[in-house]
Amino acid sequence: MKPQPDPSQFPSPEFQEPEPTWKAIARLLRWDKPAGRLILIVPALWAAFLAAEGSPPAGLVFTIIFGAFATSAAGCVINDLWDRDIDPHVERTKQRPLASRRLSVSMGIAVFLGTLTLSAVLATYMYRLSPLSFWLCCAAVPVIVCYPLAKRFFPVPQLVLSIAWGFAVLISWSAADAGGALVTETAWLWGATVLWTLGFDTIYAIADREDDRKIGVNSSALFFGQYVTQAIAVFFAGTVLCFVGLGLSLGLGVLYWVGVAIAAIGWGWQCWVLSQRELERAGYGKLFANNVWLGFAILVGAIANYWV
Repeated sequence: MKPQPDPSQFPSPEFQEPEPTWKAIARLLRWDKPAGRLILIVPALWAAFLAAEGSPPAGLVFTIIFGAFATSAAGCVINDLWDRDIDPHVERTKQRPLASRRLSVSMGIAVFLGTLTLSAVLATYMYRLSPLSFWLCCAAVPVIVCYPLAKRFFPVPQLVLSIAWGFAVLISWSAADAGGALVTETAWLWGATVLWTLGFDTIYAIADREDDRKIGVNSSALFFGQYVTQAIAVFFAGTVLCFVGLGLSLGLGVLYWVGVAIAAIGWGWQCWVLSQRELERAGYGKLFANNVWLGFAILVGAIANYWV
């Protein structure tokens, strides 16, 4: 009799081991996609270093970094819990752990409560620095929890996300400022963060607009329609103007302006790319991720303004 081949020598889907639960949880927390975490850390660090004139407490920097990871993780989990019946119909999200039923709803709730608890523990450190910072942490929670619902009834849900992102500036500034207060310069930085987030998240939304249209949910990419590239250009131009106002108000030096110039050129290039042709889905994701480096350019310039 002819010997039968060993199936293990020929890997195929039916012989592959299922994904371990810990890996599915890591994907639920988006730890496999660091760009979305870093892009939240950046504006929080902008605020901390500018408010503290380049020298925020080391404990605050630690808390900002880990707090951003915990808070963004909680936001990702609650987003997937709300959207578990929508995500299977979107190409980019159909393999997410809750959408694919790799993880149960009860597991998702448990992970959400765990990340929220960690965020609360980190927020207690903020209270030691500034009670206002702590209460701003509390105020941010309803916005984070409700953001995923916005796409069902609000025409520009990315604005809700932008406001949630803006809390990173308010929380960090009030914690780093010697008086524990929000000032005029905070408003400039908050405006820059909100407009920047509107710009990069609208780019991200373009990849999903056909799926969103079929499902019947809202997005800024659908709201602005054929003028979406022009809208993104306006958001990024407004971001630059806010950074100009911030730099003038604080009297920042040339290295800060170099960072802002690099970011402005990068945003201009992104708008030019978007105006030339329609990209593949992955192309919009790459433009989104590119914003992390543009944000870091401004951060490095702001820090160098005080250190060099």
